[in-house]
Amino acid sequence: MGATDGFMYRRAAEYVDMILKDRPPSELPVEQPTKFELVINLKAAKSTALDVAAFAVSDCAAFSHR
Repeated sequence: MGATDGFMYRRAAEYVDMILKDRPPSELPVEQPTKFELVINLKAAKSTALDVAAFAVSDCAAFSHR
């Protein structure tokens, strides 16, 4: 589970912008991600007899049977 890559890249670019504009480190904001992504490998879960709750599968934004 972690923050989405696109969001993190955008925030990193904003930090670089602030640093290149000579903003002092004490003025750089400390942030925590507000959006997270959970990835479940259903094939691996089934092979280990792990039961994935139906709501976890039904709430997926993107779903793949690989």
